[in-house]
Amino acid sequence: MRGLIAATLLAATLLPHAFALPVLPGEELQYRVAWALLPGAGEIRLRAERQEDPAGARLRVVTDTRTLGLARMLLPFEARATADFTLADGRLRWLREETRQRGERRAHQVAFDYAAGHALWSADDATAATRALPLPPGEPADMILGLLRTRDWNLEPGGQRDALVLFNDEFYELTIHCTGREEVVTPLGTFATRVLEPRMEKTAAKGMFRRGGTVRVWIADDRWRLPVRFTVEFKVGRGVATLTGHRPPPSDAPPARL
Repeated sequence: MRGLIAATLLAATLLPHAFALPVLPGEELQYRVAWALLPGAGEIRLRAERQEDPAGARLRVVTDTRTLGLARMLLPFEARATADFTLADGRLRWLREETRQRGERRAHQVAFDYAAGHALWSADDATAATRALPLPPGEPADMILGLLRTRDWNLEPGGQRDALVLFNDEFYELTIHCTGREEVVTPLGTFATRVLEPRMEKTAAKGMFRRGGTVRVWIADDRWRLPVRFTVEFKVGRGVATLTGHRPPPSDAPPARL
């Protein structure tokens, strides 16, 4: 389900000469997840808060994912990803991911050292060795936040742009294509959108991309450039995450329904 989600406002309007933030301080997003024939298979909630730090203010983004209803009976699953970005430059500095599935808990964290050119990966499991992962070109994020960063790109159909995402301890160098425009109906209304699709083209396909998985995100042409829908398709079924709630930064518009 982590692969379902995955848009940002133009960073230059907020942080001159900085990288795009996936969300803004105080912003929240909520999605309903459908899988195959299960319309209420799960939910995804994402919230962002500003945090003060002696080394500089940071943006902490927490993403919670869980199965619901019958899907939870068949596959109890919960995940939390916590990411810290430096507000001064918009760069990801630290990422922690925790999952619980059928009573089994796993967790790991990654600290990014851009000066050294690597990310230090470690797991809570004492038997897992800490290791340094060489940083490929690009600005890393997990899959969800990497797709959220596309909110400021303004890609037109036929356009493309590279992105770098991290799955557990592996970097994926993706090329994100704008494949067209579509109208999307959600509980928050009907949106004119741009359809974006990440593909592995610069390196050999691996993971879900090697197995034929396809991810798409629909970015609304509205003020907030909301990611109103995500899909992931496998041979065993299609997952769809639809936006059901958006709370803008508190200094601006009043909250939308959550």
